[in-house]
Amino acid sequence: MSTAENQISNPIFPKGDSAPAEYFTGKAWVKPLVPNDTTFNCVIGNVVFEAGARNNWHTHPGGQILIVTDGIGYYQEKGKSIRLLNKGDVVTIQPDVEHWHGASPDSEFTHIAINPNTQEGVVVWLDRVTDEEYYSLNK
Repeated sequence: MSTAENQISNPIFPKGDSAPAEYFTGKAWVKPLVPNDTTFNCVIGNVVFEAGARNNWHTHPGGQILIVTDGIGYYQEKGKSIRLLNKGDVVTIQPDVEHWHGASPDSEFTHIAINPNTQEGVVVWLDRVTDEEYYSLNK
């Protein structure tokens, strides 16, 4: 498959703002969909990663749910193998599990990130994902 064939052609939501470079390798965009409040205690955002982009290792004190809406992506929990993600996949991440997610090397990747229980905290950012970790799927 060529990279051009794996580009998102008809996005559901606009890309949003650039994700903070200190927490992402490569280019990513975040579009807030539901802001945090004390009624729902939940933050929801649409995240688009260019091919090869990924976020740092991180945890969510209240857990996280990812819903893949387009592209091909990676998800990895510390100490486990990378999981390949495709449109329609859903990932449930338990509270405080160290993990990262992002696009595969040859495809953009989009997911909706649901962060519940925000009264516990939203995200704790950790170290960057190294190239060796990122490319370990093919080893």
